[in-house]
Amino acid sequence: MIDLTQLRENPDRFKASQRARGASESLVDEILSADASRRSALTAFEAARAEQKGFGKQVAQAKGEEKAALVAQAKELSSRVKALQADADEAEFAFDALLRKLPNLIIDGVPAGGEEDSAELRREGTPRDFSADGFEPKDHQELGELLGAIDTSRGAKVSGARFYYLTGFGARLELALLTMALDVVEKHGFTATITPTLVKPEVMGGTGFLGEHADEVYRLEADDLFLVGTSEVPLAGYHMDEILDLSGGPRRYAGWSPCYRREAGSYGKDTRGILRVHQFQKVEMFSYVRAEDAEAEHARMLAIQEEMLAKCELAYRVLDIAAGDLGDSAARKFDTEAWIPTQGTYRELTSTSNCTTFQSRRLKIRERGEDGTRPVATLNGTAANTRWLVALLENHQQADGSVRIPEALRPYLGGMTAYGPEGARYA
Repeated sequence: MIDLTQLRENPDRFKASQRARGASESLVDEILSADASRRSALTAFEAARAEQKGFGKQVAQAKGEEKAALVAQAKELSSRVKALQADADEAEFAFDALLRKLPNLIIDGVPAGGEEDSAELRREGTPRDFSADGFEPKDHQELGELLGAIDTSRGAKVSGARFYYLTGFGARLELALLTMALDVVEKHGFTATITPTLVKPEVMGGTGFLGEHADEVYRLEADDLFLVGTSEVPLAGYHMDEILDLSGGPRRYAGWSPCYRREAGSYGKDTRGILRVHQFQKVEMFSYVRAEDAEAEHARMLAIQEEMLAKCELAYRVLDIAAGDLGDSAARKFDTEAWIPTQGTYRELTSTSNCTTFQSRRLKIRERGEDGTRPVATLNGTAANTRWLVALLENHQQADGSVRIPEALRPYLGGMTAYGPEGARYA
């Protein structure tokens, strides 16, 4: 939810944000009109209610025929107050419904347009030249099958398309990666957290996931609960309805959880392997910070993600995501994409979003300051997830069918230096 005072004072800025997103500018005018109607209806109700209270004193003091007449008038006034209250409630509901449709105000400098308009900020590392190594790289699924690490056929047999098993080396590699990610983010001040993966509608809606992309979310209708697509959701709800003390710095959490996504609209895309799946594991960073510190925290999260990519010895690029591809909650988002040899392109491994005060206003999360309370800013960012296995397997494969383990990951695999069809290798 956006800052209503800011919207009233500078509607053109919100219209520009909507244009950049490729969204409706007229929604801003509709909200302002509904806001005026809501305030007018509330004023009429409050005036009538005040009149009713004053009238009640007259009735109490009157006698005889005068009192009977006043009682009749009081009944009419009571009916009018009830009608005005209903009007005010209806106007409030209509206003709130419109306000919840308005996505976050983008930060100045975010590229306008859709996915293809995202701006590449820089590239790090050099994509590996397999021709110099004298062999053609295998894709991650073929490698995973040869190494007994990935089993998509049995995943589909048991759960349907886009499900999989990680077995043996595959399971160990994912656990090693996520454990390393947790160690890295803990070093940067994030508290390790195992989060719930089922949340109430007010938490899912409060984080902005029941808007434009609601069809991505799994819902358990019998229990009125939602399966989360990221631990950002339960971490955002962790301090719901609370007032935080941020005088000692941001509150930072790292959530390790399974994540579930319907991948609606992705029919026919990335059907091979584990690049785009319905269930995966992820370590997610989440921060509560003062609003003026949000952009610095955003840069900090991106730096942590790049530290992880460097530890995994992956070539990657950083993108400033275009407004139309941000999602409702984000005011700015940076993605990192790793080079995938068999696709000859970069594919997303991490995102980090600055949601400013959009989520905290919905979830009623504030901080106490010298001038009272105010909403906090929230930010989120991927530390590592299952998709990273795609880049690790493909980029570090060797001519003999084995996969070299990046040095930083070796302590998490008992000192393993490589894994091949014959099993693990150690120095």
